Amino acid sequence: MPAIVGNIKILSVGNSSIVHIGDSLQLSPTSTSKTFAGAGSFNTGVNIKTFNGVNNTNTLDAAIADSNTISLW
Repeated sequence: MPAIVGNIKILSVGNSSIVHIGDSLQLSPTSTSKTFAGAGSFNTGVNIKTFNGVNNTNTLDAAIADSNTISLW
């Protein structure tokens, strides 16, 4: 089913970003990354109050490859 998209404004696109508008069969990023952060790390705003008690971020990852990318071109 075709998608109907209204006006859009793209301010910036990174080197390995994908802009997806409408229908698609397959999207393939060219790079991946992993971010570790504790509870409440990515909160944004003016008056944020985060009460986490004892917090621990587990960064131990036994996987050798998490997000493999395959270049099609």
